[in-house]
Amino acid sequence: MNKAFFLLTTLSTLYAQDPYAALLFHGNCTTCHHEQKTLSAPAVVTFKKRYMDAFKTKEDFIFYMSQWVVSPKKETSIMHDAIKKHGLMPELGFDLSTIEIISRYIYDTDFTQRHPNH
Repeated sequence: MNKAFFLLTTLSTLYAQDPYAALLFHGNCTTCHHEQKTLSAPAVVTFKKRYMDAFKTKEDFIFYMSQWVVSPKKETSIMHDAIKKHGLMPELGFDLSTIEIISRYIYDTDFTQRHPNH
């Protein structure tokens, strides 16, 4: 398969649902959060599952994740084990609406079906 075609196909699949949200996520979150492997912070598949288990509706998932990421506190975390292992996530300086866009992207994306090197 032509490498350029593969790259274009991968990128179009990656950003199909919301290109802006995908760019925000991949340009910021994956610095620490690998999609499928825990490295310097929990893998996206790990924290997504934890949030999906804790918050049964998309609205609740987005609300609670966004609120926490805007102002991370140990007391309000649902991932005390990750904080113990990696430390508390720093405040990123993004406004709530930006974090909501990223949280929605995380909710809507199946990171288990993606290339493991992303």
